[in-house]
Amino acid sequence: MNEAVFSQIAMLVLVTGLIGWMGFIVWDLAKKSQAGKFGTIALFAVLGTGVLGFVIKTVVVEILQI
Repeated sequence: MNEAVFSQIAMLVLVTGLIGWMGFIVWDLAKKSQAGKFGTIALFAVLGTGVLGFVIKTVVVEILQI
């Protein structure tokens, strides 16, 4: 395994873990602030938009092979 393969695998694993951790933080924030259903959905929608943008960028880069 060379450095490029290791970097690619590590990036995939660590970014996935970071996204999961961010999801937990948003859920905990909604729970502690007693946001209710609408507030929880709003938090996940607004804060999840950044994650969605990163995922879309990754997919587009893979499709275009940039």
